[in-house]
Amino acid sequence: MISQRQLFLEHVGQTSDFPLQLEIERAKGIYMFDTDNKFYIDLISGVSVSNLGHVHPAIVKAIKSQAEKYMHLMVYGEYIQTPQVEFAKKLTKLIPEKLNSVYFVNSGSEAIEGALKLAKRYTGRSEIISYNNAYHGSTHGALSVMGNEEFKNSFRPLLPDVNFINFNSFDDLKLISEKTACVLIEPIQGEAGIRLPKDNYLKELRKKCDETGTLLIFDEIQTGFGRTGSLFAFQEYDVVPDIITIAKGMGGGMPIGAFVSANEIMSSFKTNPILGHITTFGGHPVSCAAACASLDVIVKENIIEKVKSKGELFKKYLNHPEIKEIRGIGLFMAVELRDFNLVKKVIDIAVEKGLVTDWFLFHDSAFRIAPPLIITDDQIKEACNILIESIEESVK
Repeated sequence: MISQRQLFLEHVGQTSDFPLQLEIERAKGIYMFDTDNKFYIDLISGVSVSNLGHVHPAIVKAIKSQAEKYMHLMVYGEYIQTPQVEFAKKLTKLIPEKLNSVYFVNSGSEAIEGALKLAKRYTGRSEIISYNNAYHGSTHGALSVMGNEEFKNSFRPLLPDVNFINFNSFDDLKLISEKTACVLIEPIQGEAGIRLPKDNYLKELRKKCDETGTLLIFDEIQTGFGRTGSLFAFQEYDVVPDIITIAKGMGGGMPIGAFVSANEIMSSFKTNPILGHITTFGGHPVSCAAACASLDVIVKENIIEKVKSKGELFKKYLNHPEIKEIRGIGLFMAVELRDFNLVKKVIDIAVEKGLVTDWFLFHDSAFRIAPPLIITDDQIKEACNILIESIEESVK
């Protein structure tokens, strides 16, 4: 009989010659279980998706309830659908008043695409400024604003009039001008290896955008929904963007994304042309129901309150001579080792020991720590013990 592994390699589109190939049969909380019932600690949350862990009962209940009422009805924006309305109402009450209009899509990449279009339409300008080592997704527009040439060159030509500046370079801010439609930035760079903004950098960026009439877009796709110790990272730095893009942790494991702005800006899509941005499955009612349930749990159970102290526990327990640095905030961290070879060994040995971590696209000498926010203190200690053992075995 042909195995699932063989069928996977033959019929499921591959993105590398060395997929991890864990065959997961079920998952619960911070754990994933394979077909032999071996458990793995998920220390990356499906890359910042499962903020409340796997199959959270409140999210599962909401999914089942909505699926029994209705699923897809009509392309986004035509019918009044309660799950969309409820989520938009709950979210906008928790963020600054100017961010009062939510446009639902299916993923983070789609959120970026919509935000870029919105900025160009509202300002009437064409220039987009992004950052070196930024990651915003893999669709053509998102790829155009990716700050890594190795990942882009095979797909050119891409969007014109896209320029790049360096993260935390105050001097580069002078390149933002009256010709710039938007500046797109991760408030904390993720795939660059968790790079935090310098003191006042985001405030100076906000000031420059205000001076030039440029829209400021924060990509909160990885940092959103509690990962940094605030609902969104921009709240850590007291800077309010004109547009935020969200996805990943938004749906509690279901596919969903959105870009959020002011009604005045979002209304640009109504005219010249009408239906300036459309999507068939954006804001799918089942995904929105899951997102509502997830947000309710995060808020009502004060999940965010302990995120930073849990992050500090990781820093306390991950004490080893081979660890050069631990960067990050909350449960969004990079553990720096000496080189990629050591990182690869540590990741491989950790998987054998029942723990899943990962490296970063644009920084291969560190591994990622971004567990479900519900991880307990004891589970953190268990995870750190496995990582220390994996490092020890890697350097023997």
